[in-house]
Amino acid sequence: MKRRARVRALAKINLELRVIGARADGYHEIRTVLQTISLADTLEIAFTPGARSAVRVSSNVDIRDNLAAKAAEALGFRGVAEIELGKRIPLGSGLGGGSSDAAAVLLALPVLARKRLSLAELNRLAVSLGSDVPFFLIGGRAIGVGRGEEVYPLPEAPAKHGLVVASRHEISTARAYRELAPHLTSKGKENKIVSFGGGNDFERAAFRQFPRLGEYRRKLAKLGAEPAMMSGSGSAVFGLFRDAGTARRAKAFMEDAPGVREVFQVTL
Repeated sequence: MKRRARVRALAKINLELRVIGARADGYHEIRTVLQTISLADTLEIAFTPGARSAVRVSSNVDIRDNLAAKAAEALGFRGVAEIELGKRIPLGSGLGGGSSDAAAVLLALPVLARKRLSLAELNRLAVSLGSDVPFFLIGGRAIGVGRGEEVYPLPEAPAKHGLVVASRHEISTARAYRELAPHLTSKGKENKIVSFGGGNDFERAAFRQFPRLGEYRRKLAKLGAEPAMMSGSGSAVFGLFRDAGTARRAKAFMEDAPGVREVFQVTL
C-alpha cells in the first residue's frame, strides 16, 4: 500500500559566517549562526513497500546534484520511494535549498516506511550528504561549527520580517572557498568565535566577482534593513526590517534593481 506525505523544506540565512582556516581533511573550519526562514520548497513523498529498493524523483527545475534523491538512496529502504520536488528556493543562492530538501526526506521517509531511526543515525546520514543538512534536521536558530555540521540550537528569537534578494548569478560553494583571501584559508589561524555581530567572510570575494551583489546589500541598508548581508557563500542577499510594512515597501524598490531574479518577503 502506497503511503504519502507532503512536507515543506525551509530555506536558511546565515546571520554570521566566519571562516577560521583550512583543515587537514581539505574542508574549512567555520563558525556560523544559521536561521530558517519561511521561504520553502515543497516535497510530495510517497513510499510503497516492496522487495527491491528504487528511488524516483521529479522536479519543476533541472537539478544537477539532487540531494533529495541522494537522501532517499542513503536510507536504503526496501520499496519504491517517489519524490515530487517543487522548488522555490533559488539554486546556487546560499540559502541551503538542496540541504533542506535532503533533511526533509530523511525525516519524512522513515515515517512512511514504518522505520524508526534515532537522531544519531539521522545525523550520521545527514553529515554524509552535506555540511548544512544536520542543521535542517532541527531548524530554527543554531550555531554551526566544524565545517558547519556540528550544530548547537539557540533560543528562538522574536519574529522578524525580511527580504531575500535572489540574483541571476549562481555561486558554487567550492569556488567560493577557492576565492577566499589567503589569510582566511591558512592553517593554524588564530581561532575566532561567533560574536553575533553579523558579517560574512565570503562577501568580499563575491562582491568583487559580482559587484551588483554589493549594490543590493547597500540598497537594503539604505532602505532600513539591519543587518543587510549575503547568505552563505552567495549569491542571495538579505535584509531584516523592523516591521512587515517597511519590508513590503523595500521589496517594491528592490524588484526594480538591475539583475534581480526575484525578491522574497519572508519571516523568521
